[in-house]
Amino acid sequence: MSTTKPDFDGLIGEIRATKLQFNDQKVEGWGHYDSDDHGWIPLERPEFEPETDPETGLCSGPALIGRSFRSWLAVHPVYIHPSSALAGAWVSVAPRVGEWTDTPDEFEPIWEKYNIRQSGAQGMNHFGPDMNLGLTLGFGGLLDKIRHFRRINAPEDSSFYDGEENVVLGMQEFVRRHATEASRLEAQCQDPGRRQNYRAIAETNEWLVSNPPRTLREAVQFLAWFQTFDRMYFMGGAMQQIDTLLLPFYENDIAAGIISDDDEVVWYLVSLLFNDTHYHQICGPSPIDGHDVTNPISFAILDAMHKLGIPSNVAIRLHDGIDDELMRRAVEYLFEDGTGVSFSCSGGLDAGYARNGYPLEVARMRAKVGCNWTALPGTEYCLQDVTRVCLVAPFLIAFYEMIDDATCTNSLENLWEKYAGHLEICVETIKKGFDWHHEYKKSNVPEMILNLFCHGPIERGLDISAGGVDICNFTIDGVGLATIADSLGAIEQRVVDEGRLEWEDLAQLLRSDYAGRENERLMLKNIARYGSGASRGDKWADRLSALFTDLVKRSPTPKHQFNVIPGFFSHGVVRMLGEHLGATPNGRHAYAEISHSADPDPGFDADGTGAPTAKSIAVARVQPGWGNSAPLQIDMDSMLAKELGGVEIITAYLKAHDQMGGTLININVISKEKLVAAHENPDLFPDLVVRVTGYSAFFKSLSEEYRQQVVDRLLSKS
Repeated sequence: MSTTKPDFDGLIGEIRATKLQFNDQKVEGWGHYDSDDHGWIPLERPEFEPETDPETGLCSGPALIGRSFRSWLAVHPVYIHPSSALAGAWVSVAPRVGEWTDTPDEFEPIWEKYNIRQSGAQGMNHFGPDMNLGLTLGFGGLLDKIRHFRRINAPEDSSFYDGEENVVLGMQEFVRRHATEASRLEAQCQDPGRRQNYRAIAETNEWLVSNPPRTLREAVQFLAWFQTFDRMYFMGGAMQQIDTLLLPFYENDIAAGIISDDDEVVWYLVSLLFNDTHYHQICGPSPIDGHDVTNPISFAILDAMHKLGIPSNVAIRLHDGIDDELMRRAVEYLFEDGTGVSFSCSGGLDAGYARNGYPLEVARMRAKVGCNWTALPGTEYCLQDVTRVCLVAPFLIAFYEMIDDATCTNSLENLWEKYAGHLEICVETIKKGFDWHHEYKKSNVPEMILNLFCHGPIERGLDISAGGVDICNFTIDGVGLATIADSLGAIEQRVVDEGRLEWEDLAQLLRSDYAGRENERLMLKNIARYGSGASRGDKWADRLSALFTDLVKRSPTPKHQFNVIPGFFSHGVVRMLGEHLGATPNGRHAYAEISHSADPDPGFDADGTGAPTAKSIAVARVQPGWGNSAPLQIDMDSMLAKELGGVEIITAYLKAHDQMGGTLININVISKEKLVAAHENPDLFPDLVVRVTGYSAFFKSLSEEYRQQVVDRLLSKS
């Protein structure tokens, strides 16, 4: 950098302004989107047709995909923000690059019957890379590695290596184009500071075409390239434990005098966060002895998030030995910004994962690099967050099956037995789908990008899904826990104990969607619900969690014996699942959304006085306990949080949930007046950021239905 210190805050402000402008353009041009914000930019998308198989007309298999992805990168526009330290961005996924010729048709009837909309079969990415591989080898080293193991393995079918080689060649060509563009911009730029930045970008990327990064800036630029390529290929979003990953480069730069000001480091990281919303983890326990690994990059990441003020998916790994100063800064920023990091809890995750047969030291190596999930970097295929079991559909099937069977006595015991049988069919069918996925994915849509950053696929010539790594742990998330727990609680109280409804009358209420029977609907809804503590709803939630956990864990997949791990996480599917479901005994109307993740439904605590604590206790109680998450979603009014004790009380609250065995906390601390006003007129608050479930998003970019979910959670004091 020059002897005159750049105005880093000014540069960050310009990057932020661009992001807000881009978000407006995206909403205006493509409509609201209820997902991760993502880093794609609204440039004109190039016309592109992939290479396809003459017989199928599809772009399938590693060789075709590799050539087509390289062709896509050749026509993709270059982009360099004048205030960023980095080059590159992406405008869309590569169109039609990666299509399935084989389909799991045999499972479709059962999936349809039980409202399984996300089976996991044909799922993409959702496991963690080890970016140390990229930072050590660089693109040139990755290419050499592919060619080396092609020679060593000498496969009869070379399509795997052909495809991977073309992917890396395409990456190198893409990086080279940006180096050329940076030089062009430098030549025509009159501003000395911007000229110097363009020159640095050009030199950085000229080096990175073939060489591994040497400096922090080069390392962050390499990570940005990975983010860009990972998103273009099926929207991958996992990164790594970023503070320990970048620490050696930071320390080397400090020692060499390359960096003298941490403001420059924050600018680098702001540029990375602007590039994309990939998932990163900071701090946490050391694998060997559990000491906290917080370092200067950990603080710089928090500062970068705070100064930039856009959606960012960074998690703190919360544990007993966490650095108090880092924790305090994270919570202070939470109060200032309304949202911030999520808190991935070692209390439940590490011991839970170790129950699967792994040493605790291995469990600590897992990083939170997805909406709700953790993964071992580059050594574990887990396909997390893409498999959901709707807990409600098998319940309704069991209920009507019992009611309509004249030979079956209507009772809670018989209902539970039938429900358990139908839920078992759901779980076992998903497991069979995982076996199918293992057999067919490699020849249809292999993990062309992530294979490069994992230990084993290139060495073995095998896609990660087909045995490229030794550790494989599929996951299944249950959705609708509170809906079923409260339904069973309502039946037990109003039908069985009080006799205020007969079983047949309840069935008629549900079939008619409570038409003309609002009093009865409210009677069923207004019981002591899940989350209120020692209630019927809590009892049924505990029992349901135990049943679901047992069904998932009692056996591996039937054919290939893969381990399967249970969790409770819904992401945004509660409305989609609810649209296919009739009314339920908890007072929920037909086709309405079902409950989120492991959370009690909004309004579970009638007077709201103990809602945050009660909710934390309830979610901790229903944790499956095997290392997959069941998140706690907390949305608190900022004035109430300050009255309760501010930063200190929220810090204690977060730590307590970790100590109770929690696995993940997503939290917003925001003025309810501001949130309601933003819901009524989102354009007045274009920079309002919220944590929706596991991800962060501009409130304005969400659909009205999704915004309502956040508002309901806050207004119910839950």
